[in-house]
Amino acid sequence: MGSWGKRLDTPEKRNHMLKRVALVIGGNLIFAIGINVIITPMNLYSSGFTGISMLLRMLLVNVLKVPQIPGVDYLGIIYWIINVPLFFLAYKAIGKEFCITTVVSIGIASLCMSLVPVVSKPIFEDYLTACIVGGIVSGTGAGMVLKGGTSGGGQDIIGVALSKTHPNFSVGKIAIAINLVIYGVCFFLFDIQTVVYSIIYAVINSLALDYQHTQNRLVQVTIFTKKEGITDKVLHEVRRGLTYWQGAGGYTDEDTYILSTMVTKYEFPRLMSVIKSVDPDAFVMVNENTKLYGNFEKRFSE
Repeated sequence: MGSWGKRLDTPEKRNHMLKRVALVIGGNLIFAIGINVIITPMNLYSSGFTGISMLLRMLLVNVLKVPQIPGVDYLGIIYWIINVPLFFLAYKAIGKEFCITTVVSIGIASLCMSLVPVVSKPIFEDYLTACIVGGIVSGTGAGMVLKGGTSGGGQDIIGVALSKTHPNFSVGKIAIAINLVIYGVCFFLFDIQTVVYSIIYAVINSLALDYQHTQNRLVQVTIFTKKEGITDKVLHEVRRGLTYWQGAGGYTDEDTYILSTMVTKYEFPRLMSVIKSVDPDAFVMVNENTKLYGNFEKRFSE
């Protein structure tokens, strides 16, 4: 049986995979709606590789006068093309599985952005309202994609690749550099109002994405159990390391295993499922939003 077959050999794992697929498809569709239905009709520009794609689309359609294909928006096609070089980076730095899931996710994103029509008339007359609603919608969609265990492309791939060699690397630095270029170009091409409201949209989009992106939130877990077996299951099923030692109950004086590990909030439900499968009576202490210094593997895929 292949590696994928082994991963889907139980109903729980199959349901987990179906949930991931639903999050990736639904998230990309919601993101495309936020961009093409709310933001683009207001002549605002997104951040990241989506913003680059929007500027290139404007160049093709408005400057070079490339004829539009009926029912197809160039945004998705351009987004796919500029992400192609990053597929090789994902494969080399992170691995085959991440590369495959990323190609599939970006393919879905490109398809959604190509097929979701840009409305001819803005649904909001007020720029600030469009920024807030558009930022929440597209940020929620992008966060769902990340929660589904894959990458939305662009700076996500660059950030994850660099985090492999630089554990404390900030993905935000890549985003800031790209966005400075995007909004610098917007400043010279458009009026200041377009630039300011585009930045407001980008900030709200980032806040909504971070709220969904539970891989960024760390959870410290301390487990007290009298049964053996949790260590091996955490190592093989959650794929996180842990430290353990032996103690004794203060009241009963019985031997107790004490285990400590760190997971993301996204991984926490799986960890609890593993713990309860071995010892339903285990005592578990949880400390959320823990700060961590040192080598902690950042990952999208499970």
